[in-house]
Amino acid sequence: MARPSQGIDQALLRSGRELFAASGCDGLSLRALAEHAGVNLGMFHYHFKTKDNFLRVLLQQLYEEVFARIGVEAAHEGPALVRLRNALLALALFVREHRPLVARVWSDAAQGQPVARDFVRANAPRHLGLLLGLLAQAESEGALRAMPPVQRLVFVMGAVAAPMFIAPVVADIAVGPPLSEDQLTTQVMSDAAIAARVDMALDALRAVAVKRRSGRRTARESRDA
Repeated sequence: MARPSQGIDQALLRSGRELFAASGCDGLSLRALAEHAGVNLGMFHYHFKTKDNFLRVLLQQLYEEVFARIGVEAAHEGPALVRLRNALLALALFVREHRPLVARVWSDAAQGQPVARDFVRANAPRHLGLLLGLLAQAESEGALRAMPPVQRLVFVMGAVAAPMFIAPVVADIAVGPPLSEDQLTTQVMSDAAIAARVDMALDALRAVAVKRRSGRRTARESRDA
């Protein structure tokens, strides 16, 4: 008996990416998934057995893509601050590409959905630990000022990624001046906007160190005079 096509599992996973953002873990219909992928429902059970197992594979596949991207940037040689900047860019661009899906995972996890919760608990420490390590290296190289590690990480992530989730909500509920789709893209979602936020966040951490060194030098010069 011939084994079913190896491509069917990937077709189901591709359809899962398209449907997950709207449905979430609990709302994903296996029948709708199979129909979207153009396969028989029995083939879903052949490849994945259960919906929970399918969701674990789907989310892990997606995560491994983003972790590979930021891991490559972090592994390059050179100053930690440069590698940190490139890793943050890679992470932010991935979030932009998969923003609805990422938002749904975090929403499901926050509501206690078991698959999403377990996924976040297992994987979030991987990329957050990598970024914390780069921040610590940049500090040890004198590029960033000393400050509590988690506070610094939250500041950077809030500046870089959070606007991509906040700005569309603000636009939808018409808070402040109307924001067109073009403006949203240009000011928040574009490559240039993302790079600008990364640079502003890192510059803010460096600027304090420069300012404090300058202040100490001024005071010392005043005493010498």
